[in-house]
Formats: sequence, structure tokens, C-alpha cells
Amino acid sequence: MYRELPSGILGVTLWRSGPSGARVGGTHVLPDGCMDLIRHADGFLVAGPDTTSQFSDLVADRPLTAVRFEPGLGPRFFGVDASELTDRRVPLDDLWPSRRVRLLTVRAEDDPVAALVDAVRGAVDEHDPMADLARALAAGAAVTEVAATLGWSDRTLRRRSARAYGYGPKTLSRVLRFRRAVARARAGDDFARVAADCGYSDQAHLAREVRALSGVTLGELVRSHPGSAANRSRLWPSGSIALA
Repeated sequence: MYRELPSGILGVTLWRSGPSGARVGGTHVLPDGCMDLIRHADGFLVAGPDTTSQFSDLVADRPLTAVRFEPGLGPRFFGVDASELTDRRVPLDDLWPSRRVRLLTVRAEDDPVAALVDAVRGAVDEHDPMADLARALAAGAAVTEVAATLGWSDRTLRRRSARAYGYGPKTLSRVLRFRRAVARARAGDDFARVAADCGYSDQAHLAREVRALSGVTLGELVRSHPGSAANRSRLWPSGSIALA
């Protein structure tokens, strides 16, 4: 079972999950531009920003407690450019000194939620300009519009985006548009309307983008949503789809 909890930190979401009891091999995590710090039985895992759907079996048989960072917020906390973690899953030990990891591990033994929130609070800039830029893109702003507002050259925007998001602004915009489209479709909107409102040239364009980013059709994503008739008994992360 998956559930999200408020963290009290803008741009940071707490989430927890545990075995559902169903025979599930894992999940496909859909790209969303986010970075996660995940605590599991064997330690801490860092999930970098994805460009395509990634398979994960972590949720299948163990309890997890994690924090998810909106695009642009993770690099300062982890101490590395997001581009070093794109499409990767690495142990926290690979990024932090062993003493720092041990301290977090000890704190998390009694209360993993409090330990993660305390670790994050004060370590991220909730109003980092790159986080604000990502929020504008998530709301549907065009990359050229955002660049003009910031007064940055295309080169500067690409360089800063690679560090903050793990890829360029156009890729992030593509990922976030995909997320908007999936959310609209799961809310029950007609696919043609979704395509038009989210800025795709037509429904076929939407279908190609969904297949490229998720590996499945938009219809499959809608049917895998917890609210659908086929999944009323299971709840999956907003960035995931259940495997059959």
C-alpha cells in the first residue's frame, strides 16, 4: 500500500509503501523529473531523474519510507549535479561520507519519517530559481517564455538545467507535459481533448509521446490507475504503474 504524507517543506513529498499482499513482481516508475531518497531494509537508495519508464522491484516485498524532491531541489541536498544521476539508482553511500550516512541510519531506526524530514529541512532552497522554473514548466509555460523571463541565454539555461534536472529544459518540459496529460486522462478526460489542451499537435502525437516515455499506451496507464475498476484493491505511487 502506498500513501503520501505532508512534509511541511515546499516541493518535498514524504511517501511510504509496504507489501500489498498481492503477487506483484514490481512496478514501472514513470518519469516525472523528480529525485527520491528511499529508505529500505538494507539502507538508503537515491533515485535520479528519469527520461523513460524505469522498472523497480523495491515496492514488491519490503516497507519503504522516502522523500521525493520536485525538479530542481534534489541536487543541493545530495551534493551532486542531477546529470550524474539521470536514469540511475545508486546507494546513498556512493554520494555521502560514510559517517553522514551512519548518522541518518541511526536516526531513522526509531522514526524514519522524522529522520528524513529533519535531514531535508534547511538543506534545500524551496524557492531556488531552477525549482521555480520547473514549476512554471509544469504549469504549461513554454521554455522560450521562461528563458526570456529569466534573461538567460539558451546556453546558460541548458547548462543550469543539466545540473538541476539531469537534462535540458526541453526534455523536462516534455516529461512534465506527459505528466499533465496522464493526470488529465486518468481524471476521465477524452484523449483528443487531453492532446489539444496539453499542447500536442494531435491525438496521434500524444500517443507516440506516451509510448516513448512510458513504454505502454495511454489507455493502459489509465487502466492501471488506482481509481480504475481493475485496480481498486491496490494503490501505487503516482509515478508508477502496476505490472500484470
